[in-house]
Amino acid sequence: MKTLNVGDKVPEFEVKDQDGHTIKLSDYENKKLIVFFYPKASTPGCTAEACNLRDNYSILQGHGYNILGVSADNEKRQFNFRQKYEFPFPLLADTDKDVIHSFGVWGLKKFMGKEYDGIHRKTFLLDEHGVITHVIDKVKTKTHAEQILALI
Repeated sequence: MKTLNVGDKVPEFEVKDQDGHTIKLSDYENKKLIVFFYPKASTPGCTAEACNLRDNYSILQGHGYNILGVSADNEKRQFNFRQKYEFPFPLLADTDKDVIHSFGVWGLKKFMGKEYDGIHRKTFLLDEHGVITHVIDKVKTKTHAEQILALI
């Protein structure tokens, strides 16, 4: 797994969001962006993380940031997740894992003694030119916005 690092330019991507709309990195040209990757919609950790970002969305926007959530869940699951918790930001349904692989967040994981391939929970902060300014490897799901705010 070759993860993108600080200073790397994120490659252009194109993927559907929860409503079936095509989202591209270039849609965020000249805008700062938070891209957070989570393993599975509606699971406890992912819900805590996304709700924390929702609850602090206006503060993050005040610092000039837009937010994109990304998992390999399909559009319907992302739609239901977004509707249930009223997230003000898009959730990308990266079922082909193109964005997941381009950021390098897919790889070997261990849980309860078992190894499997999956999405590593990571967050990337991008500047207005699509260059990574910060990477959060150890996401604290319940206080993730505070982690981000401490960096910006």
